Amino acid sequence: MIGLVLAVLCTGLAAAWESDPRAGGTSGEPGDTARADAATALPFDLPDRAVLRARGKLVFAHYFTPYPLSLDNEEPHRDYYARHYLTPHGENGKHRAYGGLLRDRPQPVRPKSGDWELANLQQEVRTARAAGLDGFTLDVLSLSGRNWERCRLMLEAARSVDPGFRIVLMPDMASLTTESPREIADALAELGRSPAAHRLPDGRLVVSPFKAEARSAGWWSALLDDLRARHGVRTAFFPVFLDFGAHHEEFAPISHGFSDWGVRTYTQPDDPGRDARIAHRLGKLWMQPVAVQDARPSQGVYDEAGNTATLRATWHRAIAGGADWVQLTTWNDYSESTHVAPSLHNGHAYLDLTSYYLTRFKTGTWPAILRDTLYVTSRTQFADAVPTGGQTRLMRLRESSEEARDTVEVLAFLTRPATLRVTVGTVTTSQPVPAGTSPVLVPLRTGEVSAAAVRDGRTAAAVELPYRVVRHPQVQDLQYYAATSGRPTPPCCL
Repeated sequence: MIGLVLAVLCTGLAAAWESDPRAGGTSGEPGDTARADAATALPFDLPDRAVLRARGKLVFAHYFTPYPLSLDNEEPHRDYYARHYLTPHGENGKHRAYGGLLRDRPQPVRPKSGDWELANLQQEVRTARAAGLDGFTLDVLSLSGRNWERCRLMLEAARSVDPGFRIVLMPDMASLTTESPREIADALAELGRSPAAHRLPDGRLVVSPFKAEARSAGWWSALLDDLRARHGVRTAFFPVFLDFGAHHEEFAPISHGFSDWGVRTYTQPDDPGRDARIAHRLGKLWMQPVAVQDARPSQGVYDEAGNTATLRATWHRAIAGGADWVQLTTWNDYSESTHVAPSLHNGHAYLDLTSYYLTRFKTGTWPAILRDTLYVTSRTQFADAVPTGGQTRLMRLRESSEEARDTVEVLAFLTRPATLRVTVGTVTTSQPVPAGTSPVLVPLRTGEVSAAAVRDGRTAAAVELPYRVVRHPQVQDLQYYAATSGRPTPPCCL
């Protein structure tokens, strides 16, 4: 049933998103109009690219090739996402036990003529670039098949949209379990020939494997030597670990920098800069992971993100900890609900917030709040809700996570003090909020969720979450939905 509901994506929704330059769509000059109009939706003015790039701080988003904007170039209401990924009955019922593979999907796009896959990847590059990102870390899941072809196309998309948008090659060692070093070296050499592949100023190709510790430092050293000997490719090795603390010393002699996949809950460490200092003491760069949330129906696990608390906390670690680069984990992994890319359920809200924090990270200065803007985040069910649709495998809280909570958050960006009124169901609460940035929490209840900032008897900003909170959901869905007053919520049929 949920798949049928989500499949009712009005054709007008896709058309509105694509024709809106703020969505990184097809109108206007590639990227420039999109970026200018996107800035007006933000509570601040996004600096131009020269300013954002002046200090050399880089922000990448992890691109996961299984979930491009479209899988089959069909109308959104009947495409592969709607028919197979968002319903428990899709793909011959293989996802029935956990209520369907996905709970969200990329922003809907209309079918395109010609090379539609390339066009859609170009749209994603424009969207990321308009938000201030420097590039994607490209998850190389396989060396053949559709995901491999999308890696090739992504490099072409980046090259054609903006030579300055960089693609970091990231062989996924959780997936590349049987490939030989020679095969991986050949694949990296092929992808690395693209002008879009990220290289350091000295010409070295950046190679940043996910779960690098799946192979020893000696194994990687041999692969890098092979790349240079057979292909003439010099590399800057930048491993991403699942456990940085256990492996950085082993990998230090062959590495240019380090990263860790990071956490998906909002616990603040006592020392947010510890990992960056370890890397810097070893003469290495540090790439800080930044995340929104994590909820994995197929794996039966989730983390308590605390509305936007995890996004804010992980950005704080990057800023206060002195990171050199940031990796947003992820751009579009909808199966883990970690996406910041514009989506059906979140619009541009998480990406717009990312633009605010990356501006501070890149420039060293918090941007001035020029437009009153509200961001509301909420689940559409309670954390302990039992689904009624026959789902047999439920997500459980990860042991390392903060405790589950049932809250609505309004993150207010205000030019001057105002009264914030938050309505959840039949209950409205009001409280004064100062100028600047303030998170306000209220209890989750069933019904509609909305908020308004009122000043001098007038509404300065208002936002409504276009999804109701229900007591008895059909499937378990523990992601936080989001909406922003800065952008009109596209019409939907839910």
